[in-house]
Amino acid sequence: MFVVANRIMVNPGYEEAFAERFRQRAGQVEQQPGFVRLEVMRPVNEGCPWVVMTHWRDKGAFEAWVASDDFKAAHREQSLPREAFGAGGGLEMHEVEISA
Repeated sequence: MFVVANRIMVNPGYEEAFAERFRQRAGQVEQQPGFVRLEVMRPVNEGCPWVVMTHWRDKGAFEAWVASDDFKAAHREQSLPREAFGAGGGLEMHEVEISA
């Protein structure tokens, strides 16, 4: 399994709008071949990033999603202003070594 974690700093006051963006997202990630699961995690501690995790059958499935028209459409539509986001965060990719 291949897991992608996108750590996103969301500025105070934009938390609900950020969560709603994922609830109402235009993308069809769930229908992509090799997609397993999506998790949007709200930080418990102030000053920590949100984490958006997608789980894929393998790296190739993730790469096919990133190259798809659905991915472009989902990321083209930016419903939040630039000031909603803080500095830092970033994308992490991992192969699952052990899962219990």
